[in-house]
Amino acid sequence: MRRLRQVTKIVREQGARQLGIRVLTAATRRLGAEGEDLPVRLEDVRKADVEARRPVVIPPIPPDGKLTINWVTTPPSKGSGGHTTMFRLIRHLESLGHECRLYLYETFGNAVADLEPVVRAAFPFFQGSIHDVTEGMADAHAVFATAWITAYPAFNDPCAGKRFYLVQDYEPWFYPAGGLYALAENTYRMGMHGFTAGRFLADKVRDEHGMPADHFDFGCDADRYRLGDDKRDGIVFYARRKAPRRAFELGVLALEVFAEKHPDLKIHVYGEKIGRLGPQFHDHGLVTPDELNAIYNRCFAGLSLSMTNVSLVPHEMLAAGCIPVVNDAHFNRVVLDNDHVRYAAPTPHSLARALSEVVTSPDFDAIARAAASSVEGRSWDAAGHELEKVLRRELAT
Repeated sequence: MRRLRQVTKIVREQGARQLGIRVLTAATRRLGAEGEDLPVRLEDVRKADVEARRPVVIPPIPPDGKLTINWVTTPPSKGSGGHTTMFRLIRHLESLGHECRLYLYETFGNAVADLEPVVRAAFPFFQGSIHDVTEGMADAHAVFATAWITAYPAFNDPCAGKRFYLVQDYEPWFYPAGGLYALAENTYRMGMHGFTAGRFLADKVRDEHGMPADHFDFGCDADRYRLGDDKRDGIVFYARRKAPRRAFELGVLALEVFAEKHPDLKIHVYGEKIGRLGPQFHDHGLVTPDELNAIYNRCFAGLSLSMTNVSLVPHEMLAAGCIPVVNDAHFNRVVLDNDHVRYAAPTPHSLARALSEVVTSPDFDAIARAAASSVEGRSWDAAGHELEKVLRRELAT
């Protein structure tokens, strides 16, 4: 039944000829001789004249001040950090009585009827309705793009509402210099108002693309990640082989160098199943937050690499008294802004050396307590408050 709905949707949106092309070749979603994945609909890109500006139409805000917000997003799933942050912001807005609607955007032809149960299971607190953005959006006070591919339908749709852009990374960096890099970069020129994860991104889109932007500081889920009294037996690595910006290959090399010097310590790996690398490695794969907190509490240090904007992982590690070792980069230092993070040059030996320095530190219990204390009070409520403040200000102008 799901496959039938998928085929019907392709025919309705793209015609029988396009369906025939899809049946004849498995490369219909690919570009170029090397088969680069195409994550955005070509018709959406063709339609978007990023230099054109339509008048901004904002429906009247009701006397009770309650806002209606459309969120254009790729289908959310359990374990996605970007979607988790988006839903944290939505949850705060819904707690204040604002209505949030989800408009799903994807290129596989899946129907909302098939995607909605996955969304509801992963984020059960979400109260709003879920729709297909290709069927058009209803008027709202604010319309949020949440990733570069969603900026195109958010820009093109004729519905009322001021356009905003939840920017959690500098997404052109996800690609080599080329067409997809340019298509991602162009979305910062669409006249939307940015709301960015950390100050680095706000500065970058303002300075390089003239995009107005506010930022929020990363929070930490203290209900999930906290210091325990477990015996620590090793280190942990956040491994995302399918996300090149997380520098999986560099991380594995650093761990191999570390393992040679510390054969008595365990190396916990989570994020994706990566296979057995050696007797010291424990491959946990995708884990729940509670399971992850237990892993952090067993580890002296955690290797968290990011070649673009920093991930949520270092703050989670700190809350559990696990010292993050992070590749030294301006964007990481600006966003983390924490004296307990250890920075190292992005080479296997430098990263392994930083991990070694942590695990051999005297009186580690005191170090763990200080690290955990450094993120106390960093809840996600502050990000939600900042978002509502930005919405109130921008919708009143």
